[in-house]
Amino acid sequence: MNCDWTKENVALFIYDELADDAKFEFEQHVRHCLGCRRELEAALEFKDSMAALPMKDVSPSFLAANRMQLQESLEHAEQSRNIFSSFIFDATGWFHQIKLAPALVAALLIIGFAGGVGTSYRMFRIDRPPVAEGGGPPLQPPAEANIAGIESITPDANSNQVQIKYNTLQPQIMNGSTDDPRIRQLLVLAARNNRNSGLVLDSIDVLTRRTEDNAVREVLVEALRYDKNPGVRLKSLDALKSYVRDDVHVRDAVVEALLHDNNAGVRQEAISLLDVVKADTSVRSALTVLAERDSNKFIREESKRYLASMPHLD
Repeated sequence: MNCDWTKENVALFIYDELADDAKFEFEQHVRHCLGCRRELEAALEFKDSMAALPMKDVSPSFLAANRMQLQESLEHAEQSRNIFSSFIFDATGWFHQIKLAPALVAALLIIGFAGGVGTSYRMFRIDRPPVAEGGGPPLQPPAEANIAGIESITPDANSNQVQIKYNTLQPQIMNGSTDDPRIRQLLVLAARNNRNSGLVLDSIDVLTRRTEDNAVREVLVEALRYDKNPGVRLKSLDALKSYVRDDVHVRDAVVEALLHDNNAGVRQEAISLLDVVKADTSVRSALTVLAERDSNKFIREESKRYLASMPHLD
């Protein structure tokens, strides 16, 4: 552990995004390093200052439209690195250089947010209008119709067609294939609607047919971490189980559920998924903690069993 690594991960630490083993090493380092401790204190002070600022209300329909467009843009963005990347301006390094100067960073955040929202709003244009139920005239695209929420999802058991009923000023219905980007946008919006657990379950049930899609996988990880309904979290775990071995992001979410979920069933399902990666450092660390002092007897015994089945590492 060194100071450079610690300073680069200050933001991840204060927002609780570090893995448990990395978090422990971070805390140990700042406990003995005055410079890094001051860096952490400055970051926490800045975070508290930003949290104290008043927030303006945003129209739910405008926010939903921009979220869906951002999700669609991320799905189709081509990410590549080549020799020319060395000539690109290093924004991360520049932000680190300014040492979290509060006024400048606040201004940059405000400008960036305003520019991003404006650009997303202009970009969210759908050329092909959905077909109205009953053969009526074409409906306006979802973004122009100001979606207020998703009301119901009805998948066809014999095909990949799905019917989605969503609300604007009055309910509207869109029929289409799960391959249609507009249908996926509505499904993703429904999966993030935590107020209606039944609707979230219906949406996740359809989305699990496309778990190879990174955007869909991200929605399932969000549901596992934040949805209040244990049934939704269990459904998300089941959909993600084939990715625990190869996707570190999914693995971290499962470890987090094992350590912190308040439902015993979710935790038991999570520990069973980690059997294939029990030799991973972060998983081994979590199992060691659980084997020593977890309040759930099943979790304690399973953790001990997994640890005993692993070869000893000197």
